[in-house]
Amino acid sequence: MADLDEVLAASRGLLGVVARSLTTALEHVTVPQFRLIVLVSTLGPTRAGDLADRLAVEPSTLTRNVDRLVAGGWVERRPGPSNRREVLVAATDQGRALVDEVSERRRRELAEVLERVPEADRAVVVAGMRALRTAMDEPLPEEVSAFGG
Repeated sequence: MADLDEVLAASRGLLGVVARSLTTALEHVTVPQFRLIVLVSTLGPTRAGDLADRLAVEPSTLTRNVDRLVAGGWVERRPGPSNRREVLVAATDQGRALVDEVSERRRRELAEVLERVPEADRAVVVAGMRALRTAMDEPLPEEVSAFGG
């Protein structure tokens, strides 16, 4: 139980980092909309159905969010390369810039936190985070070769 309490406390701290990094973005989009922009920024143009599956939302919910993001200039719809009836959702330059801004803010704050970890413990912390990331099926951007990573 003490192990779980440690992970829970650390997750609260990480949530604080995430929340602070999202402050500016949330003036423009909701958290689910931001997640959608992150996915298409990472995966590249992605079929709408695949995005709905990945985000665990109904296709109609995804369509409404995509409509709002298209209207705001954050994403665009494209026809599929081999089937023009297939709809792909892609991040615009504006959408990618928003993701980059949030990611950079988060990186800076996490770098500061990691600097406060005693040097002798840093490798253990990184290994633990890698194990958690892997257990949560969260790929690194470079590990994503196609939808689903």
